[in-house]
Amino acid sequence: MTELHLWLRHETRTTERRTPIVPTDARRLVENGVTLTVEESPQRIYPTGAYEEAGGRVVEAGSWVDAPADAVIVGLKELPDGPGELRHRHVFFGHVFKAQPGAEALLRRFVAGGGALFDLEYLVDDNGRRLAAFGYWAGYVGAALAVLHHRGRLNAPLRPTSKEELDAELQPAAGDEEFASLVIGALGRSGRGARVALAEAGLDPTCWDLAETRDLDRGALLEHELMVNTVLTTGPSTPFLTDKDLDEPGRRLRTVCDVTCDVGSPYNVLPVYDTVTDWTDPVRRLHERPALDLIAIDNLPSLLPKEASADFSAALTPELLEFGVAGAWGRDLDRFHETCRELGLTQGEFRDA
Repeated sequence: MTELHLWLRHETRTTERRTPIVPTDARRLVENGVTLTVEESPQRIYPTGAYEEAGGRVVEAGSWVDAPADAVIVGLKELPDGPGELRHRHVFFGHVFKAQPGAEALLRRFVAGGGALFDLEYLVDDNGRRLAAFGYWAGYVGAALAVLHHRGRLNAPLRPTSKEELDAELQPAAGDEEFASLVIGALGRSGRGARVALAEAGLDPTCWDLAETRDLDRGALLEHELMVNTVLTTGPSTPFLTDKDLDEPGRRLRTVCDVTCDVGSPYNVLPVYDTVTDWTDPVRRLHERPALDLIAIDNLPSLLPKEASADFSAALTPELLEFGVAGAWGRDLDRFHETCRELGLTQGEFRDA
């Protein structure tokens, strides 16, 4: 087997402080014979020096474009707009396999350069279960923000924090009124995180999963004052909310947090908005009378960067040590090839891992 060279890139999104590889796991990779190059990144939650101490070679931010052809570029969120031709194998959340906006443009860059995308969302075991995910912390933070907003205590702009600090803010205060909350997708990773956060806030949420959404009781949904959606869909399904529901005069629902943020996808179960919110403006008013507010931040776990990174890295590192064309990585690569072909992007040769 060719020696594995991993290249940990700097994240260009200014609010992204997470990392897919923490320093302790970087040391483990190096000790197992992996060549590790780490880009400088002042916003990364862990200092670059910690990676150097772990045996990584430190280089300038953004230099992955000139990395050796056999390097595997590892990141989390979107790539910068250039270069137009992507010649490396990339590991990150590409958000391109469900016809999301910009999907074809990104895939064209890979086809043009002969590179390949190993989307972390599709790195799954034989049963289709994600092998490394931020879901728990996405659900936790999303539910926490929804509660704070519903209680009138969410301060913007948002800033990264620790779980201890966030939990302290979640504690019920004198005068806080009781309200009905709902978690959809309650049995998954994100749903579990949302349930724990709501419990920390003193709430006992209604929990729905496949059984409850298969035959959706829309009236019951609208009776809850706060809803957290954590459902990840891979095909057409019944929307949980529609524009007609927003106009329903008897609607009690006032706060929605969409953890999934499938905006723009034809599989979106909350097709009542078309743009995500962000750390500067975390809440958007979707309807005035009766009021309905939306939180739809697509990098929620970055608000708890240390906890989220440590969990994710611990799960991803064993998979990186097995990086190749078989197993989970092979299935991921196949999905990339299939999506390109479905879009008619078949010119040139795909390079195997």
